[in-house]
Amino acid sequence: MLKFSSALRSRKLMAAALGVALVGGGTVVVAQTAPMEPIQWDRRRLEQLDRNVRRLERAVTQRNAAGQPVLVEPDPEVVALQGRVGIMDRRLEDMEATVRRVNADLERLTFALDEANRDNAALGARLRDAEGRVRTLEAAAEREAELNSPIPTTSPTGDAARDLAAAVRLAAGDPARGDRALQTVIAAWPDTPQAREAHSRLGDLRVSAGDHAGAVSAYASSLQGWPTTPWAAATTLELAAALNETDRKTQACGALTEFANRYAEAASPALRTRAAELRTRFECPAPRSARRGG
Repeated sequence: MLKFSSALRSRKLMAAALGVALVGGGTVVVAQTAPMEPIQWDRRRLEQLDRNVRRLERAVTQRNAAGQPVLVEPDPEVVALQGRVGIMDRRLEDMEATVRRVNADLERLTFALDEANRDNAALGARLRDAEGRVRTLEAAAEREAELNSPIPTTSPTGDAARDLAAAVRLAAGDPARGDRALQTVIAAWPDTPQAREAHSRLGDLRVSAGDHAGAVSAYASSLQGWPTTPWAAATTLELAAALNETDRKTQACGALTEFANRYAEAASPALRTRAAELRTRFECPAPRSARRGG
């Protein structure tokens, strides 16, 4: 039994089916008529078409039952159309396969790009770290070159007091560079009160650095002639402490005697108390007499 899937197939297909004529005992295929004007399909026409299709199905069924099979030749245009549809199907399958390959390639490329981005981020971090280390090394090299260069003998400001004040401020934040700045004051302004004070402050820096022998030299230079400046009393006690640290107890006790004879009377109570503590710790004999500064 020949069945049609829908009454709404294309006009050309239906014309091919309806063009079959049953003549005598055989089957004759009638040639397709010339194209007609387009039909305006409405409900009535569709119902009529459906009735005609049903009658055709019954006729075909009856002839098949009588042993007279009906042969239906498909419309050549339909056959060509089916061929083109098959080609389009194959092309569509090829396109789908290509899309799948492209999607797979995109996934691989995306993964590779993510890996490259992570590698680039890691390399960037390492590069920044290396650059930071290089800058640190360069700064350290510049600092080392500055600290090891000869001490300047010219004044940075042209004034001894300003040079000393700048050196003191620098020493508070950067002892190493402050040490050089104090030495510059001494070299640029020898035999001045500022040079003596620079020696005293230089001794303090040497004590902080653990260089007690250097501190003894600096303190001794600042106290040549036993000046009567405000810092002299404290410096004398620091000299005594540094001498004791360098195993020169006798000289340390001598410095304490000089303090008692020259500075104790005008010194602050805190300095006199410290002098007494140092004398006791160093086991120095008590001074025989007190002399006023000479």
